[in-house]
Amino acid sequence: MDSFTPLTATLGGLLIGLASAVLWLGNGRIAGISGIFGQLLPPAQTVVWRVVFLVALVGATALSAWGFPQIGVGGSEPALLATPPAAWGVPAPIWLIVAGLLTGFGTKIGNGCTSGHGVCGLARLSMRSLVAVLVFFAVAILTVTITGIV
Repeated sequence: MDSFTPLTATLGGLLIGLASAVLWLGNGRIAGISGIFGQLLPPAQTVVWRVVFLVALVGATALSAWGFPQIGVGGSEPALLATPPAAWGVPAPIWLIVAGLLTGFGTKIGNGCTSGHGVCGLARLSMRSLVAVLVFFAVAILTVTITGIV
């Protein structure tokens, strides 16, 4: 992390919380992305709101990145994907595929992802979500320690 930006971080957090509250209050659903996305294939009976939510999520991100490039991760430069440690000799596409599969498997067996447990589950005082978030953080710390990628 190159710079600390409390204003944009606060604004982003407020918008994530607002989106989660609107979905919860308006639709009775938790804004966990893995659960929302996971029910698209095979299609659940409630596919329309899921598609609308995901399209709005991607669209709002693209719109804000285009409209406010200076608040992005890399300032005015586009963000780059994390590269695997050179000493490991793993090609970047394989690194990303393995990371994606592990993330998907983890969200399946953990009954949710960081957004579902961290934002919505903790707000509902869910003990399962608290345990999940503690495990997320512990594994993230371990991963950074082992790989040296920050």
